[in-house]
Amino acid sequence: MTHEVALTADAAADLLQIADWIAENDSAANALHVLERIEAVVHGLARFPLRGAHPRELLELGVRDFRETAFKPYRVIYRVEGKRVLVYVIADGRRDLQSLLSRRLLDPSI
Repeated sequence: MTHEVALTADAAADLLQIADWIAENDSAANALHVLERIEAVVHGLARFPLRGAHPRELLELGVRDFRETAFKPYRVIYRVEGKRVLVYVIADGRRDLQSLLSRRLLDPSI
């Protein structure tokens, strides 16, 4: 049983920003490698969407609607909606993600 996997516009922008930063600060080859690995993690959600844990930053707020998986140090935050997996955030896990997750996932004005 497979699910459809889609990225929000914000998640797609996250992915491009990560690749651009790595290309500028390391190399284009490493940027491509990281991009391919993150995309493999995202595509793997089609088969096993419930494998991810709930992000600790959201659990602290009592929110259990989202899950995460990773290609370390990058975290992929997503929600399973029936037969669909929607990726909301792709971010470097070394960052403090509390405000990013709150702003993107919990702000009712979005």
